[in-house]
Amino acid sequence: MQRKLLVVFMMLAAAAVLFAGETGPTESFEPSWVSLLPPITAITLAMITKQAHLSLYIGILIGACFVTGGIWSGIAASLDSYLVKSLAGSESHTAILLFTMAFGGLIGVLSANGSLKGVIHAVSKYATNNLRGQLITALMGLVIFFDDYSNSLLVGNMMRPFTDKVKVSREKLSYLVDSTAAPVASLAAVSTWSIFQMSLLDAPYAQYGITQSTYMTFLQSIPYSFYCIIAIVFLFMTVIMKKEYGPMLEAETRSQQTGEVLSAHAQPMMDKELIRTLDSSVTSHWSNAAIPITLVLSITIGGLFVTGIQGLEPGAEWSFINIISASNPNTALIWGSFLSGFSAIFLSLVRGLLDLRRAMDAWIDGARSMVMACIILILAWTIGDVCSDIKTAEYIVESTKNFLSPALLPAITFLTAAMISFSTGSSWATMSILVPVTVPMAIQLMGGEPNSVVQSPIFISTFAAVLSGSVFGDHSSPIADTTVLSSTATAADHIDHVKTQLPYALVCGIIALVAGYLMIGMEINVSVSILVGCVLAFAFLKVFGKSVPASG
Repeated sequence: MQRKLLVVFMMLAAAAVLFAGETGPTESFEPSWVSLLPPITAITLAMITKQAHLSLYIGILIGACFVTGGIWSGIAASLDSYLVKSLAGSESHTAILLFTMAFGGLIGVLSANGSLKGVIHAVSKYATNNLRGQLITALMGLVIFFDDYSNSLLVGNMMRPFTDKVKVSREKLSYLVDSTAAPVASLAAVSTWSIFQMSLLDAPYAQYGITQSTYMTFLQSIPYSFYCIIAIVFLFMTVIMKKEYGPMLEAETRSQQTGEVLSAHAQPMMDKELIRTLDSSVTSHWSNAAIPITLVLSITIGGLFVTGIQGLEPGAEWSFINIISASNPNTALIWGSFLSGFSAIFLSLVRGLLDLRRAMDAWIDGARSMVMACIILILAWTIGDVCSDIKTAEYIVESTKNFLSPALLPAITFLTAAMISFSTGSSWATMSILVPVTVPMAIQLMGGEPNSVVQSPIFISTFAAVLSGSVFGDHSSPIADTTVLSSTATAADHIDHVKTQLPYALVCGIIALVAGYLMIGMEINVSVSILVGCVLAFAFLKVFGKSVPASG
């Protein structure tokens, strides 16, 4: 069925390219339904093929054919004009790619020198009973905040022996790991996710001449990432209140009463090569990770203040908001990612954890792991440029102005992002597809001066809705890489993990939609929305959650 859908849609995409070749350049016509073809093609193909990179490029290709008015000229322009412009036409884009790979290099060194394992071992001795085992696992998920993959692999593999001893089911362990991976990394002020998310704003901000720092917008969006916040709060509530429901209640009851951490039919997802690699690697003192991580945070924050003060207009007030708004986050992040990486290599050499060759290989391997993220960033910037040239946002606003109001935009955006992310299994692909469309659409729909619009709660919550909705869909999807990785790292049955986690994710998603994005559309303060969401989560567990029967 999937193959048939792919063939049909590829034929439609080819027809769109041929049609584009007959229309003439973009300047010769006003925005029309064809303005929707590039993003719709990218979204639909991503859902069918699960190949975000290919889907984005085909969307770019169709748009380029419309812009140039020819098929071969469109193919050439998509490669030698649009992609090159996205890669090399902006100093900020180059900086983003550099610090993204440098941050990956830092993670590679910390993994190779055993310091991340040291962090886990330093706290795992406190996991002496079921409650403590779950609580320590959840807290470690907060500590390893800078990358979701590192979080899942390290916390899942390192805590599994301890949680097995205190009868935490593998289903609950995989839920704890999965719910403190992407949600935590997405909220962190400095992480591989925050770098990616703020970078998606680069192209639309340049398009509308917005001078505010993209990093400042990301920081402002954190309180509006309702699903991520509620998912983390809900997780800790289930642990502290000792309440479960649905299939998770059955799994925890089985584990605590019989000691069977896996169900009878379970087929554990276990990457034996991965486990051998982790087990064979050294375990070093936790400070070998704490020092570089502290440095990356300190240098980045310090860099924001240094560049912010340098960028202030003469006579401007030295307030936190003004300084951060005037800062250069790209410069600060480059300083932080590279210098902390150098410090991790230096510590590894001085303390005899790695020799120079192994340390450099680890850094390069870590940087190499970010190549796919860099490719999708380039494609996201490019499809944003294409959508701008064929006036996609203008057409959407004009077509929906009679029924789509700014008040509904955050909620609709959240639902759209969740649907696409669930279908594709990729939150980053969803973000890269939707941000270039929704951000210009929000600016157009709200009207006014763009630099003022981006300060409004509606705009900030719309941007956050893309990020949070993408995490929600990814968190719920059985084909998502983080979902599979959590099952693998915890040696849980993948279907059991999805089946037990989905009811929890759906409740958090509904709360985020109702208490978060709908209330923000009604101009209710974000703090009130978060408080209402937490109260609803508590009330749900109080009413529908049940205590796990004590072991006999």
